[in-house]
Amino acid sequence: MEQQKRRPWRRWVVLVLMIVGFVVGGIIVPVQPEISVAAEKLIEEPISENFLGLGPLYLVNTLPTLAVTIILLVVIAFFTNRSLKQSARTDLVPRGIGNVMEAFFEMLYNLTEGSAGAKWAKAIFPWFATIMFYVLFANLLKLIPGFESIGVLHPAHGEGHAVAELGGGWANLLPQKVEEGGYILAPFFRGISVDLNFTASLAIIAVVAIQIVGFRAQGFGYLSKFFNTRRMFKVPFFGAMDFLVGLLELISELSKILSFAFRLFGNMFAGIVLVAIVAGLLGKISILPAMIMMFELFVGIIQAFVFGMLTMVFMAQATQGHGEEHEEAHAADAHEI
Repeated sequence: MEQQKRRPWRRWVVLVLMIVGFVVGGIIVPVQPEISVAAEKLIEEPISENFLGLGPLYLVNTLPTLAVTIILLVVIAFFTNRSLKQSARTDLVPRGIGNVMEAFFEMLYNLTEGSAGAKWAKAIFPWFATIMFYVLFANLLKLIPGFESIGVLHPAHGEGHAVAELGGGWANLLPQKVEEGGYILAPFFRGISVDLNFTASLAIIAVVAIQIVGFRAQGFGYLSKFFNTRRMFKVPFFGAMDFLVGLLELISELSKILSFAFRLFGNMFAGIVLVAIVAGLLGKISILPAMIMMFELFVGIIQAFVFGMLTMVFMAQATQGHGEEHEEAHAADAHEI
């Protein structure tokens, strides 16, 4: 059998892309983004002077992104529902977006059932699937070209960039920096996963959902996890130790909010910083920053999976009783036998 000759065409494709990127990078010099931890204001005037009694509310660039994610999810849900209904009327074989969504959520349900058990899978799955899918969608949406690169120019308080007027109220930000009269860019859209307000809100929702599942599974006996006074008067010393351990459990439960919020925010914000640093160091060589974007894509998928899995695992733990309750149940079973 004649051995086929290897044709390493992929190497030539990479080489051509590097050359094209080098040439285009010399013609259209990229501008390094302004890295800001807080979301940027699109307009200086607040939308509301005293929103819910908490102070002024500004239009920041994560709010349009939040609206876009909700609208796109509604559109995806509409077409998924239509696809599944159409398949139900014909041959019961899902196709297109309905097939993709069914396979994705079936995988999540099997994962929930394998971790939490069949009894509580139906109660935990909606929380787990909703949080994981929304975070995944938000993380992937920020990788679309145009995010964090098209926006409003604000006068810089200090060093800024020069601009070139394009007409019609549009201008191009130039890489040249000026000390006075320069501008900085506030993008129209910024990934909501890099806004601590969003990650903290999602963390609060996740922790509250964990407590709801715990109360649903154990009733008010779930509070004994945090305020354990069962042996306080029978065995004072060990009862006091149990009570202190319960308080530590309460602190641990509240600290999940910080853990959830800062884990997602920190990893996604680090991706922005990493791409900016690599792009600044490599200059015109554009193929490597593109590879870093692939790494950020991987991080976005992993972080969505971690956030959802931790929520699901904590919910599964909330449905389980303490060791003492299990021992009492075993003792009761043995007594009945």
